[in-house]
Amino acid sequence: MKRDVRILLLGEAQVGKTSLIMALVGEEFPEEVPPRAEEITIPADVTPEKVPTHIVDYSETEQTEEELQDEIHKIRTKWIPLVNGRSEKGPRIPIILVGNKSDLRSGSSMETILPIMNQFSEIETCVECSAKNLKNISELFYYAQKAVLHPTAPLYDPEEKQKSCFGNPLAPQALEDVKMVVCKNTTDGVKDDGLSLDGFLFLNTLFIQRGRHETTWTILRRFGYDDELELTDDYLHPLIRVPPGCTTELNHFGYQFLQKMFEKHDKDQDGALSPSELQSFFSPFPSLPWGPELYNTVCTNDKGLLSLHGFLCQWTLVAYLNIHHCLEHLGYLGYPILCEQDSQTHSITVTREKTMDLEKGQTQRNVFLCKVIGSRGVGKSAFLRAFLGKNLEVREQSFYAINTVQVNGQEKYLILFESEADTQLTTASSVACDVACLMFAVDDPKSFIYCTSIYKQYYMDGQIPCLFVATKSDLPEVFPQHGLSPAEFCYRHHLPPPCFFTSIGPSAPSTTVFTRLATLAAFPQLSDLELRTASFWLRMTLGATVAAVIGFTLYKTLVKNK
Repeated sequence: MKRDVRILLLGEAQVGKTSLIMALVGEEFPEEVPPRAEEITIPADVTPEKVPTHIVDYSETEQTEEELQDEIHKIRTKWIPLVNGRSEKGPRIPIILVGNKSDLRSGSSMETILPIMNQFSEIETCVECSAKNLKNISELFYYAQKAVLHPTAPLYDPEEKQKSCFGNPLAPQALEDVKMVVCKNTTDGVKDDGLSLDGFLFLNTLFIQRGRHETTWTILRRFGYDDELELTDDYLHPLIRVPPGCTTELNHFGYQFLQKMFEKHDKDQDGALSPSELQSFFSPFPSLPWGPELYNTVCTNDKGLLSLHGFLCQWTLVAYLNIHHCLEHLGYLGYPILCEQDSQTHSITVTREKTMDLEKGQTQRNVFLCKVIGSRGVGKSAFLRAFLGKNLEVREQSFYAINTVQVNGQEKYLILFESEADTQLTTASSVACDVACLMFAVDDPKSFIYCTSIYKQYYMDGQIPCLFVATKSDLPEVFPQHGLSPAEFCYRHHLPPPCFFTSIGPSAPSTTVFTRLATLAAFPQLSDLELRTASFWLRMTLGATVAAVIGFTLYKTLVKNK
């Protein structure tokens, strides 16, 4: 692997090259922009690939702003030939196309970009971003780094297609000869100009019968199998480093792969996996990794089946809680082979340390853990089920619930974990989380006292945000005989006011409390005054109802394979 990465920003004047660099470094849109930014060096320990990255700005003579088509024409005729020369020989420097100032344009320009991406194989991907809105800024430089460290071109040529098989030369005629042999001996051995499962099995049987065992072994070893036909530990458990204070999340590569696998096994195309389809999905596994509690951990459709949303939520939960299991499961599904990557770690992002998020006043995380803490009988289980839009009936209890929540117009994953009262809260690590939900019943003052004792013991002097939630709010409120009321306690300790919740009533429970919890997790550095201000929570609640403007990132490999 390369020891460092050098990224050069090229483009016409006024397209925002310098603003992108300054927005990345300052994490805010610069009001004053110099003609050219000084070279920036990002240390290895803060980059996903742990490789030093240098960002170099380029400034050309000031020009009038050109129309989009003129800009694209210059990319084709000027910038790409300038980077890689006009010769067809020699290694190609990977290129990322960047559409900046997306805040000034509705819709996407990707349809116009596609012909250029098809023409130039060195273009790895295209990203639309906005320095003003800080949209896709860090993602842009992450993709640029990945393009250098893991370029597509050496692995796949969309024009030449497959010219080798497991590292060995493969002549075009050899492919036709193989398919001809299979067609003569199997009825459905060739489908859509490729081998079906029956054809593949016949071909390997033929290899063995003719003494070509090394061919079959080459295939098996390429797919991670050892001499005992067991997947090797190196394949199933690739090394991944997760420093203290960091978490693990699936990235867009992982979600893209899992969605394709979901769609492949959704045979009836009803947008959900039935028990038999889910069993088929896990057929490569030695045993089913998910038990019946799955259906009380994620959202399901109106028939109680696992939807794509619930499916991705469950994978998000596994990646967060046990990254080694997640990598193992992705290995059974063949992620490294199907995605042509060295290992499953390609699908994982290790977040930066939480202390750095607090220092910078913002986080890049997309998954947050909330501990739901309270004495028995306050309604913690009902709270988790309401988060999933389910009724009070419980068959297979799950202590986890995961769903997506809109936080200021962005979709985040929120994990709720129900802590068993008096049994798990024994150490500081048992209460560690991104946000704590301290739950008490309005008609039970003792349950509130229990929450205050937990707060004072574990959270009062820490940096974990807390929200007191008053359940059973449909009942008359009973205040403690001695001490502060819940509202007074929260005000005294500079906490947001208690949030009231009930799962009893003619309408579905309010989701406001979940938005508040996710917002506290995403913005733990908010001031005490902001946390107590009702207008702030009103803005958050309204923001959760607005459709998020999702940054559109186009990946060349996906486009080529459509």
